[in-house]
Amino acid sequence: MRRLSARTEPRRPGRLRLWLRRARRFARALAIGGIALAAFGAGALAWRLGLPARLAASVQEGIVAASAEAGLAVARVTVEGRVNADPAALLAASGLRQGMPMLAVSLDEVRARLEALDWVARASVQRRFPGHVHLVIEERAPFALWQRGGRFAVIDRQGHVILRDGVERFAHLPLVVGEGAAERAETLLGLLDAYPEVRRRTTAAVRVNGRRWNLRLDSGADVLLPEGHEAAALERLVALHHETQVLDRALVAVDLRLPDRMVLRPAPLPPGEPEPAPQRRTRG
Repeated sequence: MRRLSARTEPRRPGRLRLWLRRARRFARALAIGGIALAAFGAGALAWRLGLPARLAASVQEGIVAASAEAGLAVARVTVEGRVNADPAALLAASGLRQGMPMLAVSLDEVRARLEALDWVARASVQRRFPGHVHLVIEERAPFALWQRGGRFAVIDRQGHVILRDGVERFAHLPLVVGEGAAERAETLLGLLDAYPEVRRRTTAAVRVNGRRWNLRLDSGADVLLPEGHEAAALERLVALHHETQVLDRALVAVDLRLPDRMVLRPAPLPPGEPEPAPQRRTRG
């Protein structure tokens, strides 16, 4: 017959054992702090003692190397805030590598290298002893596609280029075209948000001679906007559309550059049909 044995509850550690555990943790933290102070204070002490700069640097390097052997070495790197940036590119830019002394990690230098990446707007770097480096990044937000010279790039609201290759996954973004279009895209696209009838028909905004905009509609027509008076021109266009559905008509262009008239250029007719003269609407 099988003998039954009573289950014993795990014994609670005694006071002495608990005290020893706490003491070890405290001693480890104290040792880490002591090594760090020694490393960072070595250079200053050598300078005050009048030692040559090369000797002072050698002393400091020796202490940093010893700290890594004592366990203060990079063992883990984590990133917070990454959405689109390439993890491998972030790690390469940081310059961090497994096993390098924690005390050799320059927070300012790592931050500067991260912020030099196109995707990174701001970064911060945290050293978490004994071997954890935590990177916090704020990415630039994709805002529009910019076409110039036949090439495409993803830009943020400020016109900063954040991606030149593999832009296909951002094809849903609004398209701006031409020299100077990137820097002024936010102003125009923000204005178009107030005119949804025009915005949803616009496939591209083209910067002309660095001065004004043309809007390419999904019908193939171009809306020629005046320099510096885009809002007033769009108001006129939307008012006319509500009356005549002009945005849905077969047109080559809608010229709004003159404040007192609007010129409509119809699309070419089939061969043999007489082509009407351009239509002009005047105010008043």
